Amino acid sequence: MNRITTAPAGGSYRYYVLTMLMLTYMFNITDRLVMSILIEDIKAEFTLSDTQIGLLAGTAFTIFYVLLGIPAGRLADRTNRKNMVAVAVSLWSLMTALCGLAVGFWTLFLARLGVGVGEAGGNPPAISTLTDYFRPEELSRAMGIFSLGAALGPVMGFVAGGLLAEAYGWRATFIILGLPGVLLGILIYFTVREPMRGIFHAKASGEQQPFWPTMRLLWANRLFVRVVLANAVTIITGYAFAIWLAPILIRNYEIPVSQVGIYLGIVWTAGGVPGMVLGGQMADWLARKNPKWRAWFCAITVILALPALVLSLLVTSLPLALAFYALGYGLMVAAQGPSISMIQSSVSPTERGTASAFASLAATLLGYAIAPVLVGIMSDRFAGDYGTLSLNYAVIAVAIGSLIIGSLGYLLAARSLPAKPD
Repeated sequence: MNRITTAPAGGSYRYYVLTMLMLTYMFNITDRLVMSILIEDIKAEFTLSDTQIGLLAGTAFTIFYVLLGIPAGRLADRTNRKNMVAVAVSLWSLMTALCGLAVGFWTLFLARLGVGVGEAGGNPPAISTLTDYFRPEELSRAMGIFSLGAALGPVMGFVAGGLLAEAYGWRATFIILGLPGVLLGILIYFTVREPMRGIFHAKASGEQQPFWPTMRLLWANRLFVRVVLANAVTIITGYAFAIWLAPILIRNYEIPVSQVGIYLGIVWTAGGVPGMVLGGQMADWLARKNPKWRAWFCAITVILALPALVLSLLVTSLPLALAFYALGYGLMVAAQGPSISMIQSSVSPTERGTASAFASLAATLLGYAIAPVLVGIMSDRFAGDYGTLSLNYAVIAVAIGSLIIGSLGYLLAARSLPAKPD
């Protein structure tokens, strides 16, 4: 099934493609995060140390995800992208299911490595494909819908993962959440059509530049660099809350672990779904007269998210804390769709996969690799003065720094955008 459509399908079909690719993003996040909710059961069965748990939850996944991200992006710029997505989602989903068959630390470690290998090849071709299904003036909206996967993924990982683990155990949870992704990959392979590359790009070319010339072009692209860095710095706050909010709720409000996933699922859905969908639509509407509004919109929503997120960690009422977090999270992720749109629109069709992979690499290194450790170090330093609230203040400090810098980065990016539509 390598058929290429020479014109983007209009009407409902392109939204079918968007839905399929959004679901791959959802399973991407689900299979990445479900490990967190199963840690205690796995640790008890295999008698693992916290160091080994850390290797399984973070390092095992990140190693190949980082190493293979750029090569996967390069491959997406020269091969059939929908086939690449189909293979990637099937691979990481199968490896997630195999986690449930692990017999010890090393077999589980290898399975998690496989999850990272598969996920490295997922988003770059998916984002590049959507760029050839939706016109530039509607791309922020499309990317906002695509980014719903990042909001629904944690819900599946924490809520469904927690409920399945309680009912059937951690092994069955990996298998039940993994196998549907294999079916999704098969469905994408047989039903999604590959669009013509660069169909909406005036200077489209089928020739891919060698690696280093491509990297030099990307580095010289001011809009691309500024948006990638602004987005990556902003995501530091997203990962800080994603990793540490559950322990904060448990420490501050003595909530049973079984309820934490449900609470987080509710706020991620309440904030993330409208934030991502409406954020993309609003940015497209504002940019009709002045394209700079895509970056200005991101700068405004990111800085407005800061007080709500800070208040979520300072109030003493659980309902208020959850409400402020949902509001802040929704405002922060409203920038995701416009950010992806600006990144994809700023590069040529034969650079889109590489650009997407580079953006993901920056976000992973700053957010997933640095944010959790930075918060932990600061919390340890604050413990003498603030006790159990040390974690709250550590996350607040990281959020203040990253969101202010991120907002300023988007304002700087606006200077690289034209004042009038092409």
